[in-house]
Amino acid sequence: MFEGLFQPMHLLVIFFIALLVFGPKKLPELGKGLGDGIRALKEGLKDHPAEQAKTDSTTSNTDVKS
Repeated sequence: MFEGLFQPMHLLVIFFIALLVFGPKKLPELGKGLGDGIRALKEGLKDHPAEQAKTDSTTSNTDVKS
């Protein structure tokens, strides 16, 4: 469904539209914000399974003791 979605020409058109909408001064700030958001999301996804495994092991230990 999304196989040919991000071809180089498509990315250039998206960049050009963003440049027209936001202007050349605001575009680097938007890129930095987007990068920070993606980085925070990756860190959150990386940390989440470890915390979930820790809470699962503590609940299973309390179930065994009861």
